[in-house]
Amino acid sequence: MQAENTPEAPVDAPPARFSTLPLDAKLLRAVADAGYETMTPIQAKAIPVVLAGRDVMGAAQTGTGKTAAFSIPLLQKMMRHESASVSPARHPVRALVLAPTRELADQVANNVKTYAKHTQLRSTVVFGGIDMKPQTLELKKGVEVLIATPGRLLDHIEAKNCNLSQVEYVVLDEADRMLDIGFLPDLQRILSYLPKTRQTLLFSATFSPEIKKLAQSYLQDPLLVEVARPNATASTVEQRFYRVEEDDKRAAVRQILRERGITQSIVFVNSKLGAARLARAFERDGLRTNALHGDKSQDERLKALAAFKAGEVDLLVATDVAARGLDIADLPAVFNYDIPFHAEDYIHRIGRTGRAGASGLAFTFVDRDDGRLTGEIEKLLKKKLDVEPYELRDDRPRRSAPPPRARETDFNDERPAAPLRSSPPSAPPRRAPASDPFFDRPYEPPAEDQATAAWDRAPAPAAAGNSLSRFIKPRRRIAALLGGSKG
Repeated sequence: MQAENTPEAPVDAPPARFSTLPLDAKLLRAVADAGYETMTPIQAKAIPVVLAGRDVMGAAQTGTGKTAAFSIPLLQKMMRHESASVSPARHPVRALVLAPTRELADQVANNVKTYAKHTQLRSTVVFGGIDMKPQTLELKKGVEVLIATPGRLLDHIEAKNCNLSQVEYVVLDEADRMLDIGFLPDLQRILSYLPKTRQTLLFSATFSPEIKKLAQSYLQDPLLVEVARPNATASTVEQRFYRVEEDDKRAAVRQILRERGITQSIVFVNSKLGAARLARAFERDGLRTNALHGDKSQDERLKALAAFKAGEVDLLVATDVAARGLDIADLPAVFNYDIPFHAEDYIHRIGRTGRAGASGLAFTFVDRDDGRLTGEIEKLLKKKLDVEPYELRDDRPRRSAPPPRARETDFNDERPAAPLRSSPPSAPPRRAPASDPFFDRPYEPPAEDQATAAWDRAPAPAAAGNSLSRFIKPRRRIAALLGGSKG
């Protein structure tokens, strides 16, 4: 693996312009229509290398323009295959872009369509969570650029809905995330279906040993193109770490939003259940909130994201996998409500703000049990985190204390009242018992035959000729048992 040896431009040098690249006029027109004139650093370094046909390992954070860094040069290389024919045979899959999540795949597909809109090159995207039939119809029409998540692509391959035998270019976007999710076996299967002679581009925010091993297996003499120190965070993001206990985090979010005047934010949590519960809690607090996690259907996730982009939602409570690759312009802030289990996810989370040179805020809440996780982030960033105590001014309505009970005394009495604690509690008024006709009757002596209690009476003599049954044992008198008289 070689490092890209293009000399760094002076700090005061103007950014390179797209018009200086050897691009087709149709592509330049589409780029201009999108409002882009100058290239970001990753675009200025990667596009010439991709146009030269080299395999690339791109070390770039999200929000640096890396999607255009690979999609524009690949479209340029495919312009020689441009065809106005409607025959699917004239539009085989020539470029395959693999992305870890549905949101990222959809974002890449939108960018490709933007840059190819003046050409005859076709593109489509396939991902899970929705019906395969509409995707199959698009694939049968023929497309030059196929953007896919690994799992759904394998579904279409097994159903023989697409042919990858003419693929010339492969892009592994956010390869580190694909490995984290566990897509390595799927990637290996997909790459085994592709021609050996191809150009492969791998982009990742971090380069772990697993990523390097993947590159050694599937890239040919790749050129390393990096525009930022590996594992670095964007310099446009202000990072604040606050000491906040678990029970106070929600109130801290509300307070920061209010004091900083933040209109929208993404709140990151570590679990799907936590995302759903926290979103409902913020809704009860009066904040327009949606949850974005893996248990949501694709339609629900797209609607939640569209509502957030339209400004109809204040907070988006999201998990890492669901939010990976989200591109939301001018997002002012993100919250790490839970510190991520993997330090690399910290970089991806705060990369949602401060994109494309804009400023952003990243707030991370640290409680007493987060020592190991913050230590991992410190190792990754190679610096000590400054965790500040956070003063929470509780904005919840306080329950007012009940007023002391007034002392029962004559209000005309001018003598000072004794302290309340020395006053014995007044006894409640006694109610007269209700009258009962039975108990109100005068005493009447019992009749002669009722003067003895029933249990002290001697048994009546049995009728003559009426002997006990042989199955009944005669009852013995208690006096006899005690040694008394039998008579």
